[in-house]
Amino acid sequence: MRRREFVAATAAATLALLHRGATDGAAAAGQAKIPFGAAVRDGPLQEDEAYRQALVKYCQLVVGEGGLKWVDLRPDPSTFNFHQPDRLLAFARRNGMKMRGHTLAWYAAMPDWANAITGAAEAERELTTHIETVVGRYRGEIPSWDVVNEALSDDAKASVGLRDSVWAAALGERYIDIALHTARAVDPQVQLVINDYGLEAATEKAKARRLALLDLVRRLRDRGAPLDAVGFQAHLPGDLDIDTDGVSQFVADLKSMDVDVLVTELDVIDDALPAETAERDAIVARRVQDLLAAILSVTQPSAILTWGLTDRYTWVPIWYKRNDGHPNRPLPLTDTFEPKPMMQAIQAVVGG
Repeated sequence: MRRREFVAATAAATLALLHRGATDGAAAAGQAKIPFGAAVRDGPLQEDEAYRQALVKYCQLVVGEGGLKWVDLRPDPSTFNFHQPDRLLAFARRNGMKMRGHTLAWYAAMPDWANAITGAAEAERELTTHIETVVGRYRGEIPSWDVVNEALSDDAKASVGLRDSVWAAALGERYIDIALHTARAVDPQVQLVINDYGLEAATEKAKARRLALLDLVRRLRDRGAPLDAVGFQAHLPGDLDIDTDGVSQFVADLKSMDVDVLVTELDVIDDALPAETAERDAIVARRVQDLLAAILSVTQPSAILTWGLTDRYTWVPIWYKRNDGHPNRPLPLTDTFEPKPMMQAIQAVVGG
């Protein structure tokens, strides 16, 4: 009982501090409310009324977990299957939401025919055609795109470290420039984002990835690439502290180059956290609080999205299933759609 009281008191205190920091920062900058959203699964969107209601209640933004990835969209070189993203966009329109686009260039979720692309000419042609077609279809409807997803290798160091992909193999780093320039030409108003993971923890690896991403952004800017923002995927390891000073400095360095930030795929990997629910939920909320406070100490992110909204539908147990048999709890709502301390932490920043 004593431990529960301690956990509750700690959570309340940190929520109050985060809310005060967010309020003061927003007031000083004269900025508007931060839009909140979540990644959406197509099947449950069609079949689960409680899921739809939760999305409508909490979200101003949605992004498809799938649907716009190459493997879903391009079964063969001549076919574009827009059924999933069209359904999500229709849902968003009906409920006064906006939809983000994810993703135009990624190393993964590629159909076999695309992974067989060889040579610079073919790669540039296919990448350009894809972006022109997809961004063109949703011009004026999707205001923000993850143009390039996970460009850095897992062990990236400053100045080096592109991830292996069909695009990097054929075009080198130039594929990122091509993707950004093509998207900008098709929709001059859209926010163009590079999205990556592993930037937040207090580890040497995360520090190296931040430096590598900063170096990539500088090179892109030096070449005149139209990059608007960097997305923190923010799949936060629950057992690792957030490097609050490092994250704040990273955001400050991006802002010095006039590059915005947003949080695109927030959840907390809780497989190594204690089993007891209240204690685990408090740690999860604290990780989220620390990340958002670090960003807000410099600027207001243009959006905050979680990768899923409810523990009922999450990717986390696929890769990080707990060994003790307890269900994972990585998201703002329980599997019965009740808000958890993580949702309180988010709402302390975005309102709601």
